[in-house]
Amino acid sequence: MEFRLGSSDISAVRFGISPGHELVHAVRTILRPQSAPLHWGWFRNLQSKPVGEPFRLMSVICGVDGYLPDFLTATPSGDMTPGEEAERLRQVPAERLQFDLQKMVLRSTGARQQEIRDLIAAPDRARTMIVGAWQEVWDALLAPVWPQMLRLLRADVAVRARRSSDAGLAEMAGTLHSTVTWADEIVRVQMRKHEEVVDCGGTGLVLVPSVMMAARGCAVLTEHPAQPTIFYPAHGVSETWHRDGADALAALTALLGAARARLVLELQQPLSTSECARLTDLAVSTASHHLTVLRDAGLVDSRRNGVRVLHTRTPLGEALAGVR
Repeated sequence: MEFRLGSSDISAVRFGISPGHELVHAVRTILRPQSAPLHWGWFRNLQSKPVGEPFRLMSVICGVDGYLPDFLTATPSGDMTPGEEAERLRQVPAERLQFDLQKMVLRSTGARQQEIRDLIAAPDRARTMIVGAWQEVWDALLAPVWPQMLRLLRADVAVRARRSSDAGLAEMAGTLHSTVTWADEIVRVQMRKHEEVVDCGGTGLVLVPSVMMAARGCAVLTEHPAQPTIFYPAHGVSETWHRDGADALAALTALLGAARARLVLELQQPLSTSECARLTDLAVSTASHHLTVLRDAGLVDSRRNGVRVLHTRTPLGEALAGVR
């Protein structure tokens, strides 16, 4: 699988976050939990187990592996929210829904194949049913842990963006996954049963981290109207990723002490010393001391920006902030 980039594509490489992509892989994880041991803790802690017609319909459409209908995982517009994702799904044209579901017909048999044919025959009704199922399954599976997932996804994007700034896009792309390489303006992704050459044609390339794809390979979007997109496993996903922020703060406090743990968690974006002090209820001099210790330990990077010094987490700091 190759994505060919021109000069305008390289300048348009960007990151996105896709709630829809996370949801379909959450469904697949539940259908085949033995393939995703990093998510067993999340599955055991679900307040309500996925049963009923909404989950059954999503299971029919998603399947356990292989092709996913593109309308479920369209290229995200930046940091897309679950509400925006659901609204986008409501706007999917009937022709697009039928086109994607027709591919599912070719990849299914028996009762599942007939059910997909029935959805194709009544696309407006099918879209309404799918949107309703999507929302109910989202509320049951991922809404309770979306804040934890979002922290991991944003931390991954921050690490990749800094690596791109420091070492270049090609070097950064080579760290997405062992199956991804970038050389001579061509991004190659090793895929099972999928060979294709995509000319990005000035639209750029979108890179989307995924929590639910942890320990899996990459996935791609290549067909118009979606922008060329690579979904890849996010950094820092451990078997306890689903634990909430209080657990993370407690773990970091035991390691670093209360003030330094708070600082590491607050540095989700560049902050000045005075901003760090205000967020952690510390004197500026005290915050400065703790930031110096964290910088010396390789957890924080500090750089002057005009009259201010801005502090950000290093990749090591991001990894610690993502502890669950």
